Amino acid sequence: MKYDFDHIPERRGSGCLKWDTLETTFGSENILPMWVADMDFPVARPIREALEQRVKKEVYGYPCVWPELVDSVVTRMREKFGWQIDGEWVVFTPGVMPAINTAVKAFTAPGDEVIIQSPVYYPFWPAITNNGCRPVNNQLKLIAGKYQMDFDNLKQSFEPKVGMRPTPSRVRMMVLCSPHNPVGRVWGKEELTKLGETVVANDAIVISDEVHCELLFRGSKHVPFASISPEFAHKAIVCMSPSKTFNLAGLRASSIIIPDAKLRNRFNVASAGIMPLPNIFGLVALEAAYRYGDEWLTQLIDYLQKNLMFLTEYIETRIPRIKVIQPEGTYLVWLDCRDLKMDSMELRRFMREEARVGLDDGFVFGFGGEGFQRMNIACPLTILEEALGRIESAVRTL
Repeated sequence: MKYDFDHIPERRGSGCLKWDTLETTFGSENILPMWVADMDFPVARPIREALEQRVKKEVYGYPCVWPELVDSVVTRMREKFGWQIDGEWVVFTPGVMPAINTAVKAFTAPGDEVIIQSPVYYPFWPAITNNGCRPVNNQLKLIAGKYQMDFDNLKQSFEPKVGMRPTPSRVRMMVLCSPHNPVGRVWGKEELTKLGETVVANDAIVISDEVHCELLFRGSKHVPFASISPEFAHKAIVCMSPSKTFNLAGLRASSIIIPDAKLRNRFNVASAGIMPLPNIFGLVALEAAYRYGDEWLTQLIDYLQKNLMFLTEYIETRIPRIKVIQPEGTYLVWLDCRDLKMDSMELRRFMREEARVGLDDGFVFGFGGEGFQRMNIACPLTILEEALGRIESAVRTL
């Protein structure tokens, strides 16, 4: 069927974080929210129908995992990425971030170090520090408008700390964001291999957040980290979910793929009594999305591609003081606003009060995010056009 992505759903008054918290989040109701990774598109009809059928069953007791649910994940990995996984590897959790927090708890001790690559999804930082660990920043490098990994610095992260008494590295883990949020890179196999060889050689574990793995622009291909080699698989926890791809974040259902039995057991022990299964509706939606959501997804990607082209041309021709870091994946666009010559708080105030657009501040993503803003373009074109018009008008007053 043909989906209408130009349709603007009424989201106010629905208990919606994106639209019902404008006053508390941005200080004004007169703001266009373009921040949190939540699409302003209705969910695919087969997913809604699956949920409606489950509602009719009248009783909503404790859920369990059923064979067809597991098979939907196994089949998805094989058909989308050519990755043959075993159903026993799959652990269902109520979201990717609860899984990452659990993994840090399971595989580190207080005082250990965890590598991340800033500017990066900001909940990674407290997932590390709240478990008594120290973040080690392998900061990305922006070269000719494209972000690259710093492999020399990555190797140095595992070297003994130099001082009066050199101390051995306490790096036990790396949290990889693939595709990367917010810079939009879809890491290639060669890059992931180079990263994996360094991390695995130092006996550390890779927690790979791959929640945006199906939101790919033309020419991009996602490679699950653990699919590259058996050595990587035995040191990896891959976090997948239909939540971003199919706009199901509110149902909180993710599939965490842990090929190594010992790692899987430690993860399950750490989560016991703390992290329950997703609720029954989340699990039903997950299966329906993976089995029947591709018609909607294909049309979505086409629409997002057009939105990205519109945004890029608009900014290049009408707001040239802002630069678009071209994303290879996700529906989040990293905007370089450094030519506006504002510090982080001035840029925040400018976007909120002068442009009246609610974006994510770059500095909250950590080192290297200063002077940037993250914009969510997963919305009807008319909303995107209105937001860009507001920013253009505000920049003209400078």
